[in-house]
Amino acid sequence: MVAKRLVVIGASAGGIDAIRTIIAGIPETLPAAVCIVLHMSPTSPGLLPEILDRAGLVRVTTAFDGQRLEAGRVYLAAPDRHLLVEPGKLRVTKGPREHRFRPAIDPLFRSAAQVFGPNAIGVILTGSLDDGTAGLWTIKRLGGIAVVQDPSDALYASMPLSAVRNVDVDYVVPVSRIPSLLAELTSEPERAAEPVAAVPPEVDVEIKIAKEEDPQAVGLEKIGKPSPYACPDCSGVLLSIDEGGLIRFRCHTGHAYSTDSLLTAMSEGVDEAMGIAVRALEEAMLLTRAVAAQLKQHNHIDASRRMLEASDRAKRRGEAIRELILERDTVPHS
Repeated sequence: MVAKRLVVIGASAGGIDAIRTIIAGIPETLPAAVCIVLHMSPTSPGLLPEILDRAGLVRVTTAFDGQRLEAGRVYLAAPDRHLLVEPGKLRVTKGPREHRFRPAIDPLFRSAAQVFGPNAIGVILTGSLDDGTAGLWTIKRLGGIAVVQDPSDALYASMPLSAVRNVDVDYVVPVSRIPSLLAELTSEPERAAEPVAAVPPEVDVEIKIAKEEDPQAVGLEKIGKPSPYACPDCSGVLLSIDEGGLIRFRCHTGHAYSTDSLLTAMSEGVDEAMGIAVRALEEAMLLTRAVAAQLKQHNHIDASRRMLEASDRAKRRGEAIRELILERDTVPHS
């Protein structure tokens, strides 16, 4: 039976156990399809569907492009692929990474809001940073229902906390309560779409980008304003997008970031640059010492001394940067 309701679930760190709890508790006759995005490595062996399929009665499979969207089925995003929904079917794409992830939660949630409107239910589970917040905001904007795992119940509270702080959430519950809540919500009569809940053009633009369409051609420049920041992935200019006070960024290539994920990416870029600087200074120190030794052998004393002084300067600079790296390592991360 083609699904007329859709539950979309997003999780990151600590998410496997939370998802397993939900799969174990939802009935085989759930009158809705369920789509799940879990942040994973692009090289993940893809064993999660098999693990989750044994957790409960409902059938769990990895989604493939064009697959029929049926009630009572659970579809998992594949490694290194975004999962989106279209009327009656699934789309699996290699669109630009969002929040440095593919699959990412926001593209799935936006497409769920676009297709199912008030009959979409978004669920945010445990995870770091804030992927899913913007997508859940879109689900609520188009009349859907927002469910968030209680942050105190989550192994990693950042994602649930971000959702609660930025979205008018309908339910904040422990993960053990979510299966019965989903059964209750999906058993209610279908909700009629409100005329005011027409899909905003900016949502269409971002969904098209996730479907691998050219960001420039679909109107990216119309949904944001140029910022002074560069994309950590491709160095392109980032556009700033304001969603009711929730600020996000997207570049002309299509990469998307929240403020938190952008700060994290920038911080990692600083760490990488500092590491490169240390290695370069160490190489300069070794080279100048070797040259100094050769010059001394040939009785070029002044030149040898200058090389040794240059070696000492490189050593001091490398030590100073290494101290800064150690100081940064003591700062807690999300």
